[in-house]
Amino acid sequence: MKHGDRNQSPLPSSSSHDPAFPEGFHHLPGYLDVAAQRALLSDVSTILAEAPLFVQRMPRTDAPLSVRMSNAGEFGWVTDRDGGYRYQMTHPVTGKPWPSIPKALIKLWSMTTAESQPPNLCLINYYDMDARLGLHQDRGESSLDAPVVSISLGDEATFLLGGLTRKDSVRRLELRSGDVIWFGGPSRLIFHGVEGIQFGSSSMLEESGIAKGGRINLTLRRIDRASR
Repeated sequence: MKHGDRNQSPLPSSSSHDPAFPEGFHHLPGYLDVAAQRALLSDVSTILAEAPLFVQRMPRTDAPLSVRMSNAGEFGWVTDRDGGYRYQMTHPVTGKPWPSIPKALIKLWSMTTAESQPPNLCLINYYDMDARLGLHQDRGESSLDAPVVSISLGDEATFLLGGLTRKDSVRRLELRSGDVIWFGGPSRLIFHGVEGIQFGSSSMLEESGIAKGGRINLTLRRIDRASR
């Protein structure tokens, strides 16, 4: 994994002293160089060949999410009309177990957060030109003691950084390909989302053969158990 000085571990956040960011939230701009991004997208392409992107749906209303998704790891995040939000160990379309999380992501997790326990879920989100992700918290059956790590690949995105309630003010943060954010501790349950992407601002996904433009976001988490 290439990122600045590889002899420094873990890499401190360049924004760790920025008073505009809440305690526990870290933005690492340009953490992954181009070679590392391409290598990671190759891993993602392999995962998606086994666990293809699919359309998630809202509980009760059956309305489709605009972001297409897949997962890697022991667990995957799934939602549909009948089962609602949940973590399960198999792909809802193929019925097969999720592929393993790439070693490069396991290393990135430990390098950025200094966590000794590895993640066991990697949510893969694909954003096309119309995709959005509303403000939400990452909770459920996850370990709230473990942080959330998010990696941006491809087109630039506008990340929404809120507070611990929906009523808190929201800050917009521009994320570029190779950026990493992670949050834990006092910021573990912050509301966050993606307002949209600047479609065509990067050629990374097209070069990798995954899609003709767009953005891939990888979110690493640790999950305690499957949802009942």
